[in-house]
Amino acid sequence: QVQLVESGGGQVQAGGSLRLSCAASRSILSFLSMGWYRQAPGNQRELVASITNGDSTNYADSVKGRFTISRDNAKNTVYLQMNSLKPEDTAVYYCSARINIGGFWGQGTQVTVSS
Repeated sequence: QVQLVESGGGQVQAGGSLRLSCAASRSILSFLSMGWYRQAPGNQRELVASITNGDSTNYADSVKGRFTISRDNAKNTVYLQMNSLKPEDTAVYYCSARINIGGFWGQGTQVTVSS
């Protein structure tokens, strides 16, 4: 069983920054891709950003230019740098790892952006 442990969430004022980390219990090179999702109360879980083993990245339109996903294969960790945060970024952020069939999820970390 793979464990994904997120950290770095918290409360910040609008315009501020946070960096989320996701540490995997095994080599992240064993995954096809890794990503960050978020879920706000009453909303469906949505993709925020993803990165493949080839370092191809994909972002939701709402975060393009503000968020950056990156990976450190040596540390088995994926990061999400979030700048220029807005109140609408408030959500629980989940790390995910995709394999050929299915994938894994972290437990989530709360990000709260106040106006």
